[in-house]
Amino acid sequence: MKWITRARVKVDRVACPWLIKKFVDHEAEFHFVPADQVMGEAGRLGAIPYDVKEVELGHHGKECSFEAILKKYHLTGDPALVLLGKIVNGADTDNTLWNQPEGPGLQAIAEGFRHLGYQDDHQLNAAEWIVYDALYAYCQEMVRQGKLDGQFK
Repeated sequence: MKWITRARVKVDRVACPWLIKKFVDHEAEFHFVPADQVMGEAGRLGAIPYDVKEVELGHHGKECSFEAILKKYHLTGDPALVLLGKIVNGADTDNTLWNQPEGPGLQAIAEGFRHLGYQDDHQLNAAEWIVYDALYAYCQEMVRQGKLDGQFK
């Protein structure tokens, strides 16, 4: 399937493709376009829009797009992914929903990646996905230890 979102990715628009590729659509093809072109290009390409206003896989209330994908694709049965969603939310929003202490650290890392000179959003995603692999491993360990809200709460 094809998936589309806004260009100049940061937290949610890196976390979502990671989640989609790992758990939803192993053959996913991602497109990053200017915000005002997302819906038009989605129609033209037959792509699923995410992390844009007024779409199913976007922000709803204080929840971020990563959490919308978790719900839509029935991934909430994995407590490590749920915890990762809280961390992504904490980095991508005002962090008042979950008050997730790991969130600001992820926000800083994501901002740092934006300044490393990657040529485009595809390269940035490829480089940054290791962070989400590591965070998912962290979340799995927290769940194993019975710390469903992370280590720092």
